[in-house]
Amino acid sequence: MQQFFQLPVFGVFITLIAYFLAVKLRKRWNYILLNPVLIAITGIIIFLLIFQIDFESYNAGGEYISFFLGPSVVALGVFFYEKYEEVKQNLKIFVFAVLTGGITGILSVIILLLLLQAPEVIIRSLAAKSVTTPIAIEVTRLVDGIPEITAGIVIAVGIFGNAFGPFILKKLGIKSKIAIGTALGTAAHGIGTARAFEEGKIQGVYSGLAMCLNGIITALLAPYLIELILNL
Repeated sequence: MQQFFQLPVFGVFITLIAYFLAVKLRKRWNYILLNPVLIAITGIIIFLLIFQIDFESYNAGGEYISFFLGPSVVALGVFFYEKYEEVKQNLKIFVFAVLTGGITGILSVIILLLLLQAPEVIIRSLAAKSVTTPIAIEVTRLVDGIPEITAGIVIAVGIFGNAFGPFILKKLGIKSKIAIGTALGTAAHGIGTARAFEEGKIQGVYSGLAMCLNGIITALLAPYLIELILNL
């Protein structure tokens, strides 16, 4: 059995099975905490701990699934093309909303951590929490943070947005499909975008665009905002 755990197919197999069972669980009991992404990740972690399988063995196959994140993001261009005329009509307000959301996301976490008197290295590690992991890690390296902390928090933020984002937005009275998609993509990157597509195609299109635009905004502005505030 241990030899099977070392094979790349193991990581792929357990990931697909975990997500399949999580989806089945959500369909049977439609409870907010039974989010497929959250349940799948939790299930995989428990399985690895019970059978004492190290992460490197799992990731030998898991990284093949991670590889498809890039092509899946590119594939969002197909949906963007379908909705291009509609997106073009809302482009100015969309860009303004993502710019505002992106900057607010950076400033809010920095100011909150300063109020909590968190160590400076933690502030530098969490400022880019709302963008996809590769961008967040590079930003963290630029500002001398700890990439491992960044990666964990980025994934946690994405899971939270996926699980609770639509619920919170609807409780706040936000019914616009465009607004919901834009908010999920800006705040919860790729995992939030996956949830946006569950809500509908137009939500998914705006979420994917917001994810990409916020990634650019954060990569360009986060290092300067961090240094500006920390040096005040």
